Amino acid sequence: MKLTVFFEDPFWVGIVEIEENGVVKAGRYVFGAEPTPQEIWEFVLYRLQEVTDGLSCGVAVPKPALRVSNPKRRAREAARESRGRGSGTLSQEAVRLELTKRKLDSSRMNKARKEELVESKREIARKKAKDKHRGR
Repeated sequence: MKLTVFFEDPFWVGIVEIEENGVVKAGRYVFGAEPTPQEIWEFVLYRLQEVTDGLSCGVAVPKPALRVSNPKRRAREAARESRGRGSGTLSQEAVRLELTKRKLDSSRMNKARKEELVESKREIARKKAKDKHRGR
């Protein structure tokens, strides 16, 4: 699991990446103002579970070839990654998939609500029409 906090104009954003069974899942959390280390720690302790529970879409990770690398090279790569801004492409893809899934679910729910509303209005109109034709 990896948490990356960066500034995305106008807010500070945290991307949580979870890699399990060759699949990367990523969630996005907006901090707002620049978070202090204490706020980040509280997020990890109390709110991280909420973000990770909602993740269902993931992106498959290609397995890299196993090779022995120089410790200095690994240190440079770690430093480069920590200097890097934002999140990785796999996590961006996972966040995008999660967002599109939520949009689809939301649009389906909205469509169902609208259909129910139209049906209830139609039922009320039928009832009114029936009541008009009943005896006086």
